[in-house]
Amino acid sequence: MADQQEQLRAEPVIAEPDLPAQTREATAQDSGATEALAEQAQNPIANLISVPFQNNTTLGMGPKEDQTLNVLNIQPVVPFRLNEDLTLVTRTILPVVSQPAAVGGNNNGIGDLNPTFFLVPKLPGRWTVGFGPTLVLPTASRDELGSGQWGMGPAAVAVYTRGPWVAGGLVNQIWSVAGDSDRRSVNQFLLQPFVNFNLPNGWYLVSSPIITANWQASSDRWLVPIGGGFGRVFRVGSQPVNASLQAYANVAKPDLFGDVTIRAQIQLLFPRP
Repeated sequence: MADQQEQLRAEPVIAEPDLPAQTREATAQDSGATEALAEQAQNPIANLISVPFQNNTTLGMGPKEDQTLNVLNIQPVVPFRLNEDLTLVTRTILPVVSQPAAVGGNNNGIGDLNPTFFLVPKLPGRWTVGFGPTLVLPTASRDELGSGQWGMGPAAVAVYTRGPWVAGGLVNQIWSVAGDSDRRSVNQFLLQPFVNFNLPNGWYLVSSPIITANWQASSDRWLVPIGGGFGRVFRVGSQPVNASLQAYANVAKPDLFGDVTIRAQIQLLFPRP
């Protein structure tokens, strides 16, 4: 028996075969590329072509809190390099809206087009900034889904990146400059702070509430959501994709607006070679 125990102790331990050095290096490169792509996808003025499909569903709309507002924002981002030190980043939002009607049912169609143009200078360090005009074009397919006004105003964005963190904010103010004289003029403010914490394998945590103020309203001017969610950058075949899911409680809101907004986004990424 002692001889058998001694033989067992002397038995060599067979280790699992290690990955070849080239495989380990390729895996590390893929992981690093995914993390870098996630940082770019989280920066609204990165030098990256992307096409986000952002769906916002707000529950509890209307006087009985039994209606739903759904807005799908199709918002391609296309940068143009003007010279070595300056890039023009275009960001256009086309909303596809399903909005509760005044008397039963929903009004469905497209809303007003909102293009924004950011001039982005090349800066040293961890900051990226952009500024430029934002416009509103009265493209709504139904009167109820748009303002009936042409609008414009200033927009700016700042982004700070450090380690796993990507944080910053986007702000704009739009005034109507022309349009249907029978419709209310536009005086709208928007602030979108955002913070992302990147995790291994392309996963990340995110909070990116869209805060708005309608200065034309006599009361209940503000919409202030609080919340966040998670996302991941991955590949479908050779196509990089950024997907995220977030939930927000609307802690300040107009009287008939819903209490909760669910945001789901699929963003197609087209990194430059």
